[in-house]
Amino acid sequence: MKSVSSFGRSKALNLANLLTYGRLAAVPAVVGLLFWPEDHWSRWAALVVFAVAAITDYLDGYVARTFAQQSALGRMLDPIADKLLVAACLLMLVADGTIHGWALWAAIVILCREILVSGLREFLAELKVSVPVSRVAKWKTTLQLVSLGFLIAGPAGETVLPNNTLIGIVLLWVAAVLTIYTGWDYFKNGIHHLMDEG
Repeated sequence: MKSVSSFGRSKALNLANLLTYGRLAAVPAVVGLLFWPEDHWSRWAALVVFAVAAITDYLDGYVARTFAQQSALGRMLDPIADKLLVAACLLMLVADGTIHGWALWAAIVILCREILVSGLREFLAELKVSVPVSRVAKWKTTLQLVSLGFLIAGPAGETVLPNNTLIGIVLLWVAAVLTIYTGWDYFKNGIHHLMDEG
């Protein structure tokens, strides 16, 4: 029994999972730094934390596959960490006015899609049905993270790159379009299971 417990702990504390835990810890750190949106240093610090967290989104999967560190805990926490990071940043950027006007619809689409797909995945998991992540969905996630990077830099970024915020908004809209496409793709793949159960 002791060896089984030790094995479980070792999988929970493998490098892939530690990277995911780090991404989860980055969420309150980025949120805290964005409470001072007018402070350029605070925005740059938030961007650094966010960028490191975004990089771990790629690294944890790579490490898990390369070193055979896949685990049920990692498969559960990885998409949760992604969604929390994106959702928290979107809310803070709406709150400080970086995302406003028509761009609010892009943020709403992204948040609604994440909730819809999470619910669908949970339902299909109960039926032991796996829905693989498509290549387009990976591009969608990458675009979301890149657009949020520009928007987190916000006015601080304008001092280095003119139209920084505009670039972030345009990329956010592109990510929103891909979000609709991938959301429909997931729904289409799972709809017959929903109909069978209904």
